[in-house]
Amino acid sequence: MSRSVLKAILGVLMRVLYRPRVEGLDAIPGQGPVILAGNHVTFVDSMFLSLVVDRQVYFIGKDEYVTSKGLKGRLMAWFFTSCGMIPVDRDGGHGGVAALMTGRRILDEGKIFGIYPEGTRSPDGRLYRGRTGVARLALMTGAPVVPFAMVGTDKVQPGGKGVPRIAPVTIRFGDPLTFARYEGMDRDRYVLRAVTDEVMSEVMRLGGQEYVDIYATKAKAA
Repeated sequence: MSRSVLKAILGVLMRVLYRPRVEGLDAIPGQGPVILAGNHVTFVDSMFLSLVVDRQVYFIGKDEYVTSKGLKGRLMAWFFTSCGMIPVDRDGGHGGVAALMTGRRILDEGKIFGIYPEGTRSPDGRLYRGRTGVARLALMTGAPVVPFAMVGTDKVQPGGKGVPRIAPVTIRFGDPLTFARYEGMDRDRYVLRAVTDEVMSEVMRLGGQEYVDIYATKAKAA
């Protein structure tokens, strides 16, 4: 109910203000587990992704987004959970494991799980090396990976902060990638890297971003 209300309201605003161009939407299977894996350039990426896909998309978010107190905190919690966000404490020592297991649970339930393999927003608009969580999920669950690219959302919210601006947005989805040939090899680090790089190569092709073969977190630290 919350998602329906949110999508109805924001969906109209999005179509009127942004008129997003969506390409390849039919690549997403109408049922069964699916991993949506794409680039991450700004905070509003998840909102656009959730609104353009017909099925509910679930994704991991910081638990601080839903734990604030007062009316503002409750409204934020309603907004993010309605968008499909599942809060996880990612700052703890087991944050990565918790996120991975949450994603696996969503996929085992036959739902769509959205993931940004870079692990964080790009610090400069380029596409950074993917982390292997997406590969682990694909090999553990057998779910197809549908790559996608957000184009233009960095102009909507430069730096991921401030009031969103009006700018053209395109969301491109690629053909599903399947990795049945690697069944039972979800602990092989070379296989995990190969699968992840294949996914990121498709994301790069769809979005046209310059690729940087280091982790985004390392670039931010530098």
